[in-house]
Amino acid sequence: MYKNIGIYLMAVLYIVAGINHFCNTAVYLSIMPASLPYKTGLVYVSGGCEIIFGALLFNNKFKHIAAWLIIALLIAVYPANIQMCVNYYRNNNPYFWLAILRLPLQFLLIWWAYIYTKKRKLS
Repeated sequence: MYKNIGIYLMAVLYIVAGINHFCNTAVYLSIMPASLPYKTGLVYVSGGCEIIFGALLFNNKFKHIAAWLIIALLIAVYPANIQMCVNYYRNNNPYFWLAILRLPLQFLLIWWAYIYTKKRKLS
């Protein structure tokens, strides 16, 4: 039962986070590494992926694939979390400590998604 709650919570988390990419695009643009091209497009693509992958977690047939895709996405966006730390440090942002906490949080999110990568029925 708790596994079901966890996957549904994860699904909602990613769907809401994905929607936020479209509602608060400027926040995500501000943490994009300068070397990346098409920043706005990348923010929209990553948000769209979060919505799609989160929705796929609701389907038992696709949840393991969605979990792997979420892991890949979390790895792909990790440089933005690093950039956020750099930006907050350079700007003496009082929330720098939160940006630092976000770095290991990403690994916790990867572990959480990994739990659902196995092809098995939820009980």
